[in-house]
Amino acid sequence: MAGLLPRCVDTVIVGNGPSALILSYILHGHIPYYVGGHHDPLLDQKLRKEPSLLHLTPDLYAHFLSSLRYSTAALPVNTLLDTLIRPNADTEINPESCIEWRYEPEKAVSHIAIGNTCQPGGQWAENPVTASADIGTLSYAEQLSLPGYSYAEHLAKNRDNEQGESDFVRPSRAEVAGYLKAYPEAVGISDAILTNTQVDGVYRTAGGFAIASLGIRCKHLVLASGIFTVTIPPPPLLAPVAQLDSEDAPLLVVGSGFSAADVIISAPPNRKIIHLYQWAPTKRPSPLRGCHHSAYPEYATVYRQMKLAAVSSSKKLSARSPLLRRKSNPFFTQRDWTSQYEGLPNAEVLHSSISENTSTATATIRLESGEKITREVGGLAYVVGRRGTLDYLSPYLLNEIGPFEAPITESGSSTLISGRTLRAKAELSLEVAKNVFIIGSLAGDSLIRHAVGGCVSTAGRILGAIPSIYAASSSSNSSTPRSTSPSRDSEAISESSSTAPSPKKNESVTANGHQDLHVDRRKLTRAVEVASVENRVWADSGWWAGGLGWSSAK
Repeated sequence: MAGLLPRCVDTVIVGNGPSALILSYILHGHIPYYVGGHHDPLLDQKLRKEPSLLHLTPDLYAHFLSSLRYSTAALPVNTLLDTLIRPNADTEINPESCIEWRYEPEKAVSHIAIGNTCQPGGQWAENPVTASADIGTLSYAEQLSLPGYSYAEHLAKNRDNEQGESDFVRPSRAEVAGYLKAYPEAVGISDAILTNTQVDGVYRTAGGFAIASLGIRCKHLVLASGIFTVTIPPPPLLAPVAQLDSEDAPLLVVGSGFSAADVIISAPPNRKIIHLYQWAPTKRPSPLRGCHHSAYPEYATVYRQMKLAAVSSSKKLSARSPLLRRKSNPFFTQRDWTSQYEGLPNAEVLHSSISENTSTATATIRLESGEKITREVGGLAYVVGRRGTLDYLSPYLLNEIGPFEAPITESGSSTLISGRTLRAKAELSLEVAKNVFIIGSLAGDSLIRHAVGGCVSTAGRILGAIPSIYAASSSSNSSTPRSTSPSRDSEAISESSSTAPSPKKNESVTANGHQDLHVDRRKLTRAVEVASVENRVWADSGWWAGGLGWSSAK
């Protein structure tokens, strides 16, 4: 594979997931333009002055924080592109996009997107958790579309032109993976998308960057490797249990989020689940808490059982789920939760030992009350989260991008990162070091619908439409790869790299944008009626015009 790679390109994108595919589409010469029609008159007025969205500036979304129209969960630039692509998406069915993608090949730049997965799609091409690939995604199908080839078009192409089926559908993980696999060829960017290729030893040179493992040089480096590439391993005391796979014995599940729920959902209905999870709803609630019981019945059911177990353990009473919820949630009846699920909030495993027959293990568990119990288990699903890693970068380059919790040294110690690690820098600029950019979940937004803005902004900087926050001239620093050879040492000459302004500390960061999952979008018609009435009351009140009503604005 390395022998077929170009030796020098303008831009290297590390990763081949959705954000990398979007950026590649833009760098191939597909430029987004505003064509009008947005419901926000202030935003419409600003964009009409400069329709090319490569020229994104903070003043375009400066008013977002003072408006109830826009989500504050995502980066403002991601919210901007999301509302332009899908205006009123949460209250309107199939809204008309305010963006037109125009092919301008003269603006294309040479680039490659490199991923180590077997097919394009990044984390979607993998299944690190032992859960069914048929579980519905968190996002609806219309929110998973990439520019140039929508999910609806892909569905129509592969389902006898039944395009309408994409409305209000949560496709499975396998279906999304199939869409992302087909995307590069559908939009003509396959020449720049690499799979089964490992990136390592990336360091700064006098003219840009070098990828030691592939012998490639580039001017711009885009990090799109995500925050889901490393699964947090179980502690040593649980390692023996992780080797077991006896479906006749209970499954021990440790975790509080979606991955834990996926494992529980995927387990055979007749297999008992022993579930250990953190329970602190006022301080650190489970992301499952936001799942509406109609839109996300499977996740709402798991969260309901977690809550009932927590209430039961604290009050020493038998808590029951309301009959109404049971009837309205068809997923509830797929398992006998009373006998097949045991929730142990804030419990911890103290000891485990393999039984003589080696097919099961005995786990000693301390409950939140301090009581100790023992349970026989036949397997372990330790799903407390996944992280990303930037260990493919040289220690110097890592320190440029940081700060991290601990300084990076030449020893190349592993640095795991979450969506919060670089969020503060991303809020200042997606250019986290000179000519180094982060997009996708590395910037703190993991939903596909919130990936386009960062890609457009990064493309604008690469194509010179947006100025860098880094000074043109600055003091020299040395950048060397993790393990250097004499020839590489001579090439790793320092390049100008001034320090960007320190990002403002964000006391409360929502990295994944999952808090809006309580919305049942199948009730959009009613939501539109309610919104219309609220808007009428707002207008008639005259508050927006200083209390003078419509006449003051005429």
